[in-house]
Amino acid sequence: MTDTINWGIIGCGNVTEVKSGPAFNKIKGSRLLAVMRRDAGKARDYARRHNVPLWYDDAAKLIGNPDINAIYVATPPGSHAQYAISAMQEGKPVYVEKPMALNYRECLEMIKVSEQTGIPLFVAYYRRMLPGFLKVKELIGTGNIGKPGFFSIRFFRPPLPEDTKKPLPWRVIPRMSGGGYVFDMGSHQLDFIDYVLGPIEQVSSLAFNQGRLYEPEDFISAGFRGKDGIGGNAVWSFSSPGHLREDSIEITGDKGKIEFSCFDFTKIKLTTENETVFHENPRPEHVQQFLIESIVSELHGKGKCPSTGITAARTSRILDEITAGKGSV
Repeated sequence: MTDTINWGIIGCGNVTEVKSGPAFNKIKGSRLLAVMRRDAGKARDYARRHNVPLWYDDAAKLIGNPDINAIYVATPPGSHAQYAISAMQEGKPVYVEKPMALNYRECLEMIKVSEQTGIPLFVAYYRRMLPGFLKVKELIGTGNIGKPGFFSIRFFRPPLPEDTKKPLPWRVIPRMSGGGYVFDMGSHQLDFIDYVLGPIEQVSSLAFNQGRLYEPEDFISAGFRGKDGIGGNAVWSFSSPGHLREDSIEITGDKGKIEFSCFDFTKIKLTTENETVFHENPRPEHVQQFLIESIVSELHGKGKCPSTGITAARTSRILDEITAGKGSV
């Protein structure tokens, strides 16, 4: 890989405005060279506002530009596999938004191409590199709660204003998103559990549409068995009353427990027999920057990114299982 990773973004929508896009120019050895959006006017506007040298309204032209040597796919999941596979076949490493693809089958297709071509494939589960979440991993790894035995995820929120309007947001259109909001938000929680406790091995679930605002399920209750017999459960509701709003993950061991939020960046609470301690969970300006930095480092041969196609596919498999309401994976 050359001294500078010249990135091209396919799909420069909202997620790239603050969370990810500006970070590419703030990392040593990294540069955002081009962006693409099917709406030429929006692509041109993004490039102007973010001082990006090149813009396209055709993904194939961006992928084919020889000066671009890495691709960030930030479109809805329905086109992740198509663009990622095209880029890898051109010999260009790929960073894909989450969830990794529409379903687990597409994830396997992407992994197969990555393995056949030898081209790296990364996925935007950026909590694997955020300081507060690494603190949670550290507290578990150093034995502060003893041997982990159980985890619990609870996420309740009311419908969003756009959920009641036409056209509906792409996140609740399965052919574009893969499923409902659990694919968009629950994927982050499940991936982090995978990271700190190991892969989930068995699932049972109940998933249905309670609010009847759109097609996919908005209420999901699931039980899990993880590595080394760790148990877990999760309840997601995306049509709950506003006063019941909740965002919590709790990991319990035989000596204590850790409580933290996934999206609110509240303080991390560590409770043991003798004390309760709070740790900061800062929200960075660009939440994807630490993960992108690890990708750039790996591409320069100096480090390793913890979020790959292999790890992310496990989360897509669980998403498929819990929304199907089936049992063992």
